[in-house]
Amino acid sequence: MGSLHEVNRSIWVETTPETSYPALTQDLTVDVAIVGGGITGLSCALALIEQGATVGIVEAGHLASGVTGYTTAKLSSLHGLSYASIAEDHGEENARSYGEANEAAIEKVASIVSEAGIDCDFERMPAYTYTQDEQRVPEIEHEVEVARRVGLPASFVTETDLPYEIAAAVRFDNQAMFHPRKYCIGLARLLSDRGGKIFELSRAVEVKSGSVRTDSARISAQHVIQATQLPIHDPGGFFAKASPVRSYAMAVATDNPVTGMYLSVDTPSRSIRTHREGEQAYLVLGGESHKVGQDPDTTQRYAALESWAEQTFGAGEPAFRWSAQDYSPADGVPYIGRLAPGTDGLWVATGFKKWGMTTGTAAGMILADLIQGRDNPWAATFDATRVKISVSAKKLLKENANVLKRFVSDRLAKLSAPQVENIQRADGGIVDVGGEKVAAYRDEDGNIHAVSPVCTHLACVVSFNKAEKSWDCPCHGSRFDIDGRVIQGPAVEDLSPAG
Repeated sequence: MGSLHEVNRSIWVETTPETSYPALTQDLTVDVAIVGGGITGLSCALALIEQGATVGIVEAGHLASGVTGYTTAKLSSLHGLSYASIAEDHGEENARSYGEANEAAIEKVASIVSEAGIDCDFERMPAYTYTQDEQRVPEIEHEVEVARRVGLPASFVTETDLPYEIAAAVRFDNQAMFHPRKYCIGLARLLSDRGGKIFELSRAVEVKSGSVRTDSARISAQHVIQATQLPIHDPGGFFAKASPVRSYAMAVATDNPVTGMYLSVDTPSRSIRTHREGEQAYLVLGGESHKVGQDPDTTQRYAALESWAEQTFGAGEPAFRWSAQDYSPADGVPYIGRLAPGTDGLWVATGFKKWGMTTGTAAGMILADLIQGRDNPWAATFDATRVKISVSAKKLLKENANVLKRFVSDRLAKLSAPQVENIQRADGGIVDVGGEKVAAYRDEDGNIHAVSPVCTHLACVVSFNKAEKSWDCPCHGSRFDIDGRVIQGPAVEDLSPAG
């Protein structure tokens, strides 16, 4: 789920056509139904078709219109400083498995691009995780040591192609970057040619064992995969095991592209890579992460990123800017596998912690094997039903305390909501309208758009995202447009009109 029509559209969205697959209007029976048409759902579909299954995909919006269309689009197994923490919390064999899965995903994308001739600007490039803080050099050294032990292409470096000095960096060779929507559009074409059924503008409103129901029809299937960030049907309680994080990006024209893909571990973190669109090179810069729905003025996130780009790279006005969100798992490893104990035929892939281009691709290989009854070498590491209380308890407690705090404090704030007259043009907030608390947005013409402020997922109070002109749930990350329509789940129902 997502929207190609966000207020701030990414370079990937602006440089690709809108897809036009039909909506699901008649009941259908397939072996596997997939909810979600991003890179995860499409990768799952291709892997299953390659193993002989029949597949149907339903997407609420257009393909690759959610996180996939608003990523920084790095294909890398270097995920910050993940390997040292995974090895400590889960053991080195699981760190090895995590790395192998992501390395295999890079090669899977490379082989699909080559064999299917998908023009998606795929390019091999080294990846770096770096620090400018001398005190953090031992962390970099430790990450390199662990990554090497588990078989990854890691090296310790102190020089890069960045226009400023670093203290140290982890370097992974033979990684890659690409244009994610060009890739997914090509992937969808390949799926369709091989008999896969793709349906757009078909929001899943009910998922259960054996079927997916949309507003108009039903897909019956022996297996159902939810590739929707958080699952719609959630007996596994992933809404409590993964926290939503929003981050920001921009593309600025440059005559001085950098070689490599970069992520800093300092605060604030920064992401850097180059993308060429025709003859023009762009720096794709990212950062400014925060909990979804918990920033009073998100426009300042873009302002901070633009200021840094100007000071560091001499960048001018960004040609494109956008934001996206993903979910971070409580124990540091994504959830890929059976939805919950005893839920035969129901599968999930979530909690990619901003590395869904590789992990979503790996999810396709893992879930295809599990569904077909084959052994998969990485499945145990990503097992979605795992219970590691010693690892995740502290973060689970912290995140769910945050949710409870927002649930209670936002309701108290509603009691003293200001009057609607206080809302400025192009802004929104929770206000009092005739004694009723509503989520109100005043557009540029002065008209008020008023909807219920209560998220239809689990009844938290939404907050206004000033930069994206959306209502965002601070508890579990659902998003709605100014008229209450769902942009992003786990909610599947729109906010009701006020009054």
